[in-house]
Amino acid sequence: MTALTDPLSVWHRLAETSVLLDGFHALKHALRFQAQVRVAVTTDRRAALALAEELAPDVHDTLDGLLAEVTEATYRSLVPRPHPTAVAALALRPSRDAHLRQLAHLPRRAPVVVLDNPRNLGNAGAVIRLAAGFGASGVVTTGTLDPWHPTVVRGGAGLHFATAVERLTVAELPPGPLFALDPEGEDIRGLKLPDDAVLAFGSERSGLSAELRERTDHLVSLPMRPQVSSYNLATSVAMTLFHWSATVGASSATRGASSASGGAPSATGDAPA
Repeated sequence: MTALTDPLSVWHRLAETSVLLDGFHALKHALRFQAQVRVAVTTDRRAALALAEELAPDVHDTLDGLLAEVTEATYRSLVPRPHPTAVAALALRPSRDAHLRQLAHLPRRAPVVVLDNPRNLGNAGAVIRLAAGFGASGVVTTGTLDPWHPTVVRGGAGLHFATAVERLTVAELPPGPLFALDPEGEDIRGLKLPDDAVLAFGSERSGLSAELRERTDHLVSLPMRPQVSSYNLATSVAMTLFHWSATVGASSATRGASSASGGAPSATGDAPA
């Protein structure tokens, strides 16, 4: 792959329809998971390639052929929040149809995570990063939040490309037994979560929606000290996925993800990620 001779014209042509990869680590992860990166820029090619050599030698050669150097002023005009690594790229969004097939496929080797009407973009990104790390089959959001918003992608460090990320209605949720986190649910420590589970987490502010609660097969609660009101959403997802991995023995799913890369209010909380 050869760096484009006119990266700015390509950037401006693709910006409205592409996924913004904001920072070196987002670009690194996207490349590891076969994202179709169309253009990438940096204010310091030598520094970016040195960072790749140190932290991600598996993508160094790809970056060497892809990165175009631009001025600081140009870089700042292309991104809403300049990243400390001064690297940015645009990639094609994965096929929605392919993601829907992946989410619907049974049997699954790992659960799907559902964020029911989430509000915080950073929290959503942190959850996607967690789900990718655990080898989850996907992350689905309901409601108005766009899980491919640039702030969510930034929070996910480019790991949207490591799993299936889509926005669906409650009626469109993937098949499988639905376990929803709720303070009135059964203590998760006494349960084994199956690989085909759909794990639902309520809004940071209001918990589970009535529509999702009606569809739920099992209400599950996380252990919490009395008088502590909530966990952060990403913390709740991490605890639940860790419990799944520890009790079902999901090491095959997480090993597969690693090799591919080369390297309710009481259940959520509203602290920003």
